[in-house]
Amino acid sequence: MPKLSFKFLVDAGKATPGPPIGTSLGPLKVNIAKIVEEINNRTKELEGMKVPVVVKVDTETKEFEVEIGTPPVSALIKRELGIEKGSGQAGEIRVGDLTMEQVKAIAKKKFGSDAEPYLKQVIGTARSMGVTVGQGPLTEEEKRKIQQAAKPGEKEEEKAGE
Repeated sequence: MPKLSFKFLVDAGKATPGPPIGTSLGPLKVNIAKIVEEINNRTKELEGMKVPVVVKVDTETKEFEVEIGTPPVSALIKRELGIEKGSGQAGEIRVGDLTMEQVKAIAKKKFGSDAEPYLKQVIGTARSMGVTVGQGPLTEEEKRKIQQAAKPGEKEEEKAGE
C-alpha cells in the first residue's frame, strides 16, 4: 500500500498529539507521540510561528517521514517586527516599517539563497498587512491610530461625547 500524506499547520515547537494531528493519524495506528516529538524538535527554532508540516505514513510498515515547510511570509514579517498581527486597515493604519535589508532577509528565509525574484512578493505581503518598506519608524500619531484601532468601542464612545 502506498504512503499517505497529511498536511498540517502547527504551532512551531508546540505540536500536540490532539487534533488535528491525532485525529488524522490515529486510525493508521502509528506512533503519534514520536511524530509529534519529531515535529517539535525540528520546529523549535521557529517557536511562536505557524509552520506547515507534511507527514507521510507508510500504512503497511507504519514508518513515517516529516517534512517541515517554511512559515508564511506574513509570519516572518510579524516576527521580524515583533508584532502580533497586521493592520486591519492596511491602507489607513501602518503597524510597522521594514528596511530593504529586512525584506531581503525575510525573502531569503522563505525562498532560499536565490531570493531576489521574490522581493516584490514580500513587499506586497507587507503592504497588505499595513507594513511599509523604507519609510522609517512609526510616528506618535500612527501609534495612537493603532491603539484606537485595537479598541474600537472606545473610539465610538469618544465621538459620541464630542
